[in-house]
Amino acid sequence: MAQKEIPKQLSPDLVEFFEGEKLVLLTTIEWETKTPNVTAISWVKAVDEKHIRFSVTNQSRLYKNIEANPNVVLTVIANETVYSIHGKAKILEEKMEGVAIKLAKIELEVSAVFESMFWGAKITQEPEYVKTYNPKKAKELDEQVYTALMS
Repeated sequence: MAQKEIPKQLSPDLVEFFEGEKLVLLTTIEWETKTPNVTAISWVKAVDEKHIRFSVTNQSRLYKNIEANPNVVLTVIANETVYSIHGKAKILEEKMEGVAIKLAKIELEVSAVFESMFWGAKITQEPEYVKTYNPKKAKELDEQVYTALMS
């Protein structure tokens, strides 16, 4: 049996998925221990089918991990399945202009997209979350971050 070719870019459906505010899991390699680290992030946008931008605090372990090893995986639940998006992350800006807190702009160049849902099942509902701090401030910060990410 012929092996299925692994996509090297996002499908149009996945590009569209990143238009909304989503829960995404970011896997990096810990810079000290060289072990995997998985963290939930939400400031994520697709630039196009080959590039995804995201933001993390520039004081975080994630930032240090990416500096030490740019190989990362973004895991998303979308379109009734789970995707693992592999690629190399590049820090574009240590501190994004126009954002009230110290956030870095990071761009992932997609190298492979795996459908990683176990066989014979589908996701029936995407994860949802609620921000638990001041809704007005959260909205203002989100607008600042998304504008800076895409500029």
